[in-house]
Amino acid sequence: MIKKPIERAFNEQIKHELESAYLYLAMSAYFVGQALDGMAQWMRVQAQEELAHAMRFFDSIHDRGGTVDLAALEVLEKTWGSPLSAFEAAFAHEQFITGKIGELVDLARREKDHAADLFLQWFVGEQIEEEASVSKVVDLLKRVGDSPQGLILADRELGARSAPTNPGSGGGE
Repeated sequence: MIKKPIERAFNEQIKHELESAYLYLAMSAYFVGQALDGMAQWMRVQAQEELAHAMRFFDSIHDRGGTVDLAALEVLEKTWGSPLSAFEAAFAHEQFITGKIGELVDLARREKDHAADLFLQWFVGEQIEEEASVSKVVDLLKRVGDSPQGLILADRELGARSAPTNPGSGGGE
């Protein structure tokens, strides 16, 4: 049985993960509007991953006899000044999510909820990957600078990112 403080915190994390997906879809739409379809694809895949993360929390609550209580989502940003600023915002958002996962781990340990702690370890590793992935794009776009040719090449490279084969699993993306 899931403990009530863990259940409340996991429900809050579902909200954060869904807001992440919403943010990345907004970024995808922004990139489509900038004729940067590769970057739009990259963000679309990112949104799918965040939905899968939300479903992991959703399923964990149910698997442990809890109740999922979906909260209203907040609209985060919708526009950015440049591709670099969008990816910098994505990186900052991933750092925020990493902090939230850390808080969940701390809560699980305070509550002596070993099942929650074990479950959250996957997210600890995933956030390392998430931050590294976005950080690489930020670094790439900084190197590209104001070069239109560089931006086109970066867009093509980022467009090669494919959707996970099993988006519902939340793993290995």
